[in-house]
Amino acid sequence: MQTRFNPFELRNGAAVVGPLMRDFDFLFHGLAGPTGRHGTSFAPPADIFETQAGLTLQVDLPGHDPKTIEVKVEQGVLTFRSERKAEPNAKENARRLERGFGVYTRSFTLPDTVDATKVEARYEQGVLTLTLPRKEESKPRVIEVKVQG
Repeated sequence: MQTRFNPFELRNGAAVVGPLMRDFDFLFHGLAGPTGRHGTSFAPPADIFETQAGLTLQVDLPGHDPKTIEVKVEQGVLTFRSERKAEPNAKENARRLERGFGVYTRSFTLPDTVDATKVEARYEQGVLTLTLPRKEESKPRVIEVKVQG
């Protein structure tokens, strides 16, 4: 005899929904892309701020060697790349490994208002800060009002 599935039905005092949702979370998490663990690629989150001078982009890259951080602008796309390597003998002595390692990379299409030739990058206390200045012609201009006699 077949029974109809009811996700809200209690089995042994617990709803079936909890385990089912965990299965869906696992499935969709896997589809979202690599997580940065186990030596794969990772797209770190970024904060972007806009001022009259231009844009500022900040990304947390703790534990990265500043000498290995690569920032480039090519055909209107800003890309940064860095790699955080695992400790050489980490797996041998570890009881638990949760910190991610691998290649961290992210690309952004620059708006036409950004002067790509003047992009600056600074790495301080584990934070990569990219300064993207506006082109002179796109900066707001104050126009003086002349008073006629």
